[in-house]
Amino acid sequence: MTIHREGRVLLFWMMIILVALNYLLYYFFPEKNLMLNITMLGSIIIYLLVLQFFRNPVFPLPNEEGIVFAPADGKVVVIEEAFEDEYLKEKRRQVSIFMSPVNVHVNRSPIKGVVDFFKYHPGKYLVAWHPKSSTENERTTMVLRNEKGTQILVRQIAGAVARRIKWYVKEGSKLDQGGEFGFIKFGSRVDLFLPLDAEILVDLEQKTKGARTPIARLKS
Repeated sequence: MTIHREGRVLLFWMMIILVALNYLLYYFFPEKNLMLNITMLGSIIIYLLVLQFFRNPVFPLPNEEGIVFAPADGKVVVIEEAFEDEYLKEKRRQVSIFMSPVNVHVNRSPIKGVVDFFKYHPGKYLVAWHPKSSTENERTTMVLRNEKGTQILVRQIAGAVARRIKWYVKEGSKLDQGGEFGFIKFGSRVDLFLPLDAEILVDLEQKTKGARTPIARLKS
């Protein structure tokens, strides 16, 4: 387990501020033992909560041609047929994964491929399960093409709490299966748009692990 780069600066300054706050309280109110102990305990709990937001597990990356792996830790909240109207312009099998604040927030490439399309959309911060969140919230859209020419679309969607999407790719980028392509601070949702003939390997409400849970098997 490591700490993701997105959290290192925040965690450093947060530690400095909390240590300074507790030092000042002990300096000015040395007799207030109960208050000082509560403040110290609260500081430790807050720091650990933020620390777990930025954990980044280390594990062997998959390399399975034809398998689409989960792009994020979370829970499957949508499996349905939907029309993708931004880039693919066709019906697809949509699988959506909700990332709660306690999940790992790293986003990983579901397949090995080349980025054919990437776009960032500023927007609102509706709750992630709102029907309009996928079209009105802050989001990114990435289209990956594998060696056989099959394209899948991956969409990062910010939610009411997650107000910062990060990405590390651009059009033409090459991604290994399971490689990092982005990060959503404090969780939200990631959508996959797969070919209609893809065999779905997960169920609704199933928990997923990024780059470890098989989501679908591609027919081509």
